[in-house]
Amino acid sequence: MKEWKTYKLSEIGQVIGGATPSTKVASNYDGDIAWITPKDLSLLSGRYVYKGERCITEAGYKSCSCQMLPAGSVLFSSRAPIGYIAIAGNELCTNQGFKSVVPNPEIVNSHFLYYLLSYEKNRIAEMGSGTTFMEISGNVMKNIEVKLPDLSIQNKIAEILTSLDEKIENNKRINDNLEQQAQVLYRSWFVDFEPFKEGKFIESEIGEIPAGWSIVKFGDIVEIPKKTINPQKFPDTIFNHYSLPACDNGLIAEVQAGKDIMSNKIILQSNTTLFSKLNPRIKRIWFTCEVLPNSICSTEFIPYRAKIDTEYSYIFSIVNSDAFYSSVMGCVNGATGSHQRFHAEDTEDFLCAYNKDAVNEFSKLIEPVLKQMHDLRQENVKLALTRDTLLPKLMSGALKINEIDC
Repeated sequence: MKEWKTYKLSEIGQVIGGATPSTKVASNYDGDIAWITPKDLSLLSGRYVYKGERCITEAGYKSCSCQMLPAGSVLFSSRAPIGYIAIAGNELCTNQGFKSVVPNPEIVNSHFLYYLLSYEKNRIAEMGSGTTFMEISGNVMKNIEVKLPDLSIQNKIAEILTSLDEKIENNKRINDNLEQQAQVLYRSWFVDFEPFKEGKFIESEIGEIPAGWSIVKFGDIVEIPKKTINPQKFPDTIFNHYSLPACDNGLIAEVQAGKDIMSNKIILQSNTTLFSKLNPRIKRIWFTCEVLPNSICSTEFIPYRAKIDTEYSYIFSIVNSDAFYSSVMGCVNGATGSHQRFHAEDTEDFLCAYNKDAVNEFSKLIEPVLKQMHDLRQENVKLALTRDTLLPKLMSGALKINEIDC
């Protein structure tokens, strides 16, 4: 690393903190200015952030002395928790939980800086201080030292890592599109009954349905596995853990030893649809497809399995439907937004239009879609592993660009 030079972060860009407009002033919020909190990044599955859960108004922006960050700025959460990182996809501002860097393009490539901070985040977190919670102060952030190679080398390193992330992000976009197509098809067949319009219709509890169909309760066509395991009793066993953080991180199960998993988990089977009962306003749905041995899921998920094995794609489509989600939201209980839940039995009376032949034909159309979505997620696992293997070697200078077969 002889050719790498040491800089303080303040020497390679402008370090900017954020601020929060008064929450007591309603006119500060629901505006057009993108305003990011660490919580927003906790739900981010890619590199770029464009807007957060809430936006602020011009009045709110001026009231708290926020400073706008241009596109390409690198956001770094500096408190509770430290180390969420993203690239600003457009002009935006943040709350006080960030110390962001507006890179000087003559010194540092913004994507290289993103990967560098990703590599250095644990070291930076150790510099935090505080009694109530750990925080990186603005002065500490400005004086953090990092090593940079020549800009041309930065560009090449960024290009390698970016190519992997772009493939991951493109796969996620494809999956989003496939999921939307599956939703549209379900609505066409089982809500609007478009393929059956030419036939006779009869009245039912949910309105008119095709003759020969029936209305069934969701609990009549699904089972909810409840068998659990305590991974701590198997400390050296490797589990595939379908956790809430893993759900938010691109639907990629965490691979963990039993000793690192703190509480009982549900034993998971293939072709199960998981729905998070914690804070359901954040819609988390995960179809497992083919699971590996020793697969488990958080008890914060409700696992739905079709009682008839061949109907798993129909069950997924119901759980992923707008009507089911609206029903769930009507069952939510809890005093605060961070502790709201619903119960599995709350969904068992949800009414579904059912016809065995239609379900079989629909399943034949949706099964390959779910399989393709699963395969793309598995490809992303391999891509992420490659990226995460290269990252420390490239950022430390241990691996030279000319040693990589591009």
